[in-house]
Amino acid sequence: MNIAAKFAIPSLLVTVLMAALVVPAAVQADSVRRIVHPDGTVEFTNVTGARAKPSTKKETVYRYKDSNGVVAFSEMRPADAEFDVIRFECYACKPNSTINWHKTRLFLEPYQDEIRIAARSFGVDPALVRAVIHAESAFNPQAVSSKGAQGLMQLMPGTAREVGVSNALDAAQNIRGGVNYLARMLQLHDGDIKLATAAYNAGPGAVDRHGGIPPYAETRAYVERVGILHQRYRNEAVN
Repeated sequence: MNIAAKFAIPSLLVTVLMAALVVPAAVQADSVRRIVHPDGTVEFTNVTGARAKPSTKKETVYRYKDSNGVVAFSEMRPADAEFDVIRFECYACKPNSTINWHKTRLFLEPYQDEIRIAARSFGVDPALVRAVIHAESAFNPQAVSSKGAQGLMQLMPGTAREVGVSNALDAAQNIRGGVNYLARMLQLHDGDIKLATAAYNAGPGAVDRHGGIPPYAETRAYVERVGILHQRYRNEAVN
């Protein structure tokens, strides 16, 4: 099965991925090509004549072994193989993002029941839950960050265990666990949404140490964008 294994990665990760791509020399030479783009990104592909495509930093990439034991990478989730999920970082955390957060498309349909039930259980505004999911993963249930945060609400393994989540890539579990944790942050900060979302992003310790929103560009961007999305999702709920 000749599944496309095409994606772009930062040059700093080339060494790691080259080490992981241990395949027979003949197979590697015949089926997997390495393309270096002008911007320094690297692409591995087994598609003949595949056009160079730089990363958008929003795609999900699956790493797995094919039927020949060859390590492969694909944007399509493998149906019959164990796989690891590779993803870039928090959707709303990039300080110089060019996304217009006042106009970007909202995710109004996905996970309505899961969000409603979890929000009601923990006393959190469903619009805020949807805003946090949008900011964390852009509603990608298989999202995994380089730091190990997983799923729709990007739960770290320790946090997932703390809120009783056994499988953070299960959407219902992830939402319930994430809303549970968000409710704790809201309670800790007397309902202050900005401080609670800063704590969700950077950790409650960072908020406590700095006496407010930490001076991290990523966290400040995240808090502002969650606020914008929250208001937009609330407006949609009213309408």
